Amino acid sequence: MADQDSRNSDSTVPQIRDGVASYLNDNDPEETQEWMDSLDGLLAESSPERARYLMLRLMERATAQSVPLPSVTNTDMVNTIPTDLEPEFPGDEEIEKRYRRWIRWNAAIMVHRAQRPGIGVGGHISTYAGAAPLYEVGLNHFFRGKDADQRGDQIFFQGHASPGMYSRAFMEGRLSEDDLDGFRQEASYSKDKGRALPSYPHPRGMEDFWEFPTVSMGLGPANAIYQARFNKYLEMRGIKDTSKQHVWAFLGDGEMDEPESRGLLQMGSLYNLDNLTFIVNCNLQRLDGPVRGNTHIIQELESTFRGAGWNVIKVVWGRGWDKLFKADQDGALVALINSTSDGDYQTFKANDGAYVREHFFGRDERTAKLVEDMSDDEIWALRRGGHDYRKIYAAYAKALEYRGTGKPTVILAHTIKGYGLGHSFEGRNATHQMKKIAIEDLKLFRDKQQIPISDEELEKDPYLPPYYHPGMDAPEIKYMLERRKELGGFLPERRVEYKPLPAPDISKMKKLRKDSGKQEIATTMALVRTLKEVMRDKELAKRIVPIIPDEARTFGMDSWFPTMKIWNPNGQNYTPVDHDLMLSYREATDGQILHEGISEAGGAASFTAAATSYATHGEPMIPVYIYYAMFGFQRTGDAFWAVADQMGRGFLIGATAGRTTLTGEGLQHMDGHSLILASTNPGVVSYDPAFGYEVTHLITRGIDRMYGENPEDVIYYLTTYNEPVHQPGEPEDLDVEGLHRGIYHFNTAESGSIPANILASGVGMYAALSAQEILAEKFDVKASLFSVTSWSELARDAAAKETAALREGREPEKAFATSQLEGFDGPFVGVSDYATDLQEMIRRTVPGDYLTLGADGFGFADTREGARRFFNVDDVSIVVAVLTGLAREGKVEWDTVAKAAKEFKLDDPTATAYDRLEE
Repeated sequence: MADQDSRNSDSTVPQIRDGVASYLNDNDPEETQEWMDSLDGLLAESSPERARYLMLRLMERATAQSVPLPSVTNTDMVNTIPTDLEPEFPGDEEIEKRYRRWIRWNAAIMVHRAQRPGIGVGGHISTYAGAAPLYEVGLNHFFRGKDADQRGDQIFFQGHASPGMYSRAFMEGRLSEDDLDGFRQEASYSKDKGRALPSYPHPRGMEDFWEFPTVSMGLGPANAIYQARFNKYLEMRGIKDTSKQHVWAFLGDGEMDEPESRGLLQMGSLYNLDNLTFIVNCNLQRLDGPVRGNTHIIQELESTFRGAGWNVIKVVWGRGWDKLFKADQDGALVALINSTSDGDYQTFKANDGAYVREHFFGRDERTAKLVEDMSDDEIWALRRGGHDYRKIYAAYAKALEYRGTGKPTVILAHTIKGYGLGHSFEGRNATHQMKKIAIEDLKLFRDKQQIPISDEELEKDPYLPPYYHPGMDAPEIKYMLERRKELGGFLPERRVEYKPLPAPDISKMKKLRKDSGKQEIATTMALVRTLKEVMRDKELAKRIVPIIPDEARTFGMDSWFPTMKIWNPNGQNYTPVDHDLMLSYREATDGQILHEGISEAGGAASFTAAATSYATHGEPMIPVYIYYAMFGFQRTGDAFWAVADQMGRGFLIGATAGRTTLTGEGLQHMDGHSLILASTNPGVVSYDPAFGYEVTHLITRGIDRMYGENPEDVIYYLTTYNEPVHQPGEPEDLDVEGLHRGIYHFNTAESGSIPANILASGVGMYAALSAQEILAEKFDVKASLFSVTSWSELARDAAAKETAALREGREPEKAFATSQLEGFDGPFVGVSDYATDLQEMIRRTVPGDYLTLGADGFGFADTREGARRFFNVDDVSIVVAVLTGLAREGKVEWDTVAKAAKEFKLDDPTATAYDRLEE
């Protein structure tokens, strides 16, 4: 042994002094050395390729024998499924090929016609052209429609491939030629002509057709993962049997660069999502050029997915390559494939067979010999796997075989962007931006797709080449329709079929609407208490889906852990550190809480799945997604736009809201603008409640509004605060309509003779209440106080009325805010814990002089009092603002204003403790 070690140490063989030897004992060093010698001998007598082959076979055999080896994250850039293990293709390949070509033609012509003079609305031709077989194999043989068991599968179609889905619907008789000509003209296209079609999968724009919005790249992968996860959640909670439903998501290889596309992959294996399959269309191109010009995106993605615990199926080469691989006795072809970069693969497809012979096969004399008897045309006809029906079918079938393994699956399909469109499109860097097809290219495209349209028809109007449909009685169309019938109906399709939920009875919540007395309660806690009361209704209780991206204890929701429990498909296989406490952390297979960890992207995706369950599953669920307000619309606003597009319904709760209430946390935790951002989303109704009873009213009305007898496709955004305060009781004459529409009169000071008005929301109401007292006591001002529950709803009301009047050429109806305020004299001051832009939204509706105070600029760590003085949103700042308004109207002297500002030290953030002015 010593001699052997000495020989190795003097040789070029590197010595491994760590790794396996560092933590596993060698119980039989002699046997170990024999294996090492055997490998050394093999390398001395044969090639590294042969050694690699044998090592891979050994690993394959070890895996089959259940030897627990570390995961191998990369295999050769070849098909995962051997040719001899491919299942028989069950369909009529020639018929399917014919109508696949018709679909490809009509999809491209639809985009081309949309560039006609006077329209020019854009579109994408090349994505679907290259991915057509991937979709068609699924739609002909795998993807189940809404009439299938449990409402079928859920398909996330790639956004840029939407023309292909419209084209297929045209062939199925669901859309007409006039409908196709309405592509991307949703507002201006004449309804007498046909139906306008949205550019991408937009459910809100085509609510009986599209189910999932996907074109904001990265959100499709995230939402597909959490849709599959939510399906498991529904089943394990006993709400719906989803065991036969499968989630399929079509993605692009360039799209996988998005952090959302890869950052959540581990959730697939962590939650045993064997009901999920990604199909990544690896055409090697982003929108401007190669994804990985110098390396291999397919190999990179294989490593990423395997490392995240996914099954990986690579569909790299079509059946024409099978004979070459079989003839490749020493692995030269595989070695050549592995060493050729994606940039070169793209260049090969932009040339011809002779170029491929010289610049690919010609790189190694052994591979050149493999194709020496093939013509250049035969070499050119070697297809990539993503264009081969049989290879794709085998991959999809294998993906379904993995059901029950507890692991999701990804299919990496090698394709060419623009495939079938002709030499001017296929694999070109500019192909994504190409919208029009020149007349000669049209003819070549027609010939390649074997479309029975004459030159004369194409030349008649090059802007309007004809669509092609053989008629609904053609055997190909009958075959297509029969396949969809057997699979459960058309796809894509969106249906809304569910039983409305009962409205919460607010009359049973009187306790929540009473004065809190000596107890101080934050509105976040008022929310938690309201939800607890709502859940006394058994039907509503099982529909509530609490979603928390961590810090439930911060929000006072840890009291839910022992009763509602945290959903985990594996239950709780450990003893929690706080097991002996009443509020012990509790996970369970039937848990109700979705605890997302530190992942707002995950929380938003969970919210999306739950908020759209009424449509995707026919099971209305009520998500309550509570998070740090700063990290909602700012961090995941794109996801909230997508769920609004999908017509989601539920509650977004921006907790620890406002720029001054979360003391000490600093700039990136201080939310002074989420309500402003929320106002830009038309699907979101946002509120900034000040009092607990307002929260109770908003939650109960919101449930009825979203899930009652006359449901609306809206999302409620409520800001809640972590500042414990005295909660006043609900006024006996509460203007409930005003509360829900955005503003109501709260009270008027009992003393004072000079009228003025304060409009406030959120914690700004407490500063306003204090200011109201100071104004009455020291300045003889009788201030009326208005609770503005929603600045943005008031602004929308006014804008809607003005737009309606503009279109009809008449005077606008009175804005609701104006009708609520016009009976009150004096100036108006608007204040909140948000930037002044929020209060400025209603300026045109205020019937008088209007001043606004707000927390503008970056947040910072300080006391609440210090921050409020700095931003001038505290009570004395409101006092001076009211006095300023009165001075403008000549009702007080400017000296009074100046004296108050000086005495209250409004310019000194350190002077937060003050003495009231002496008489």
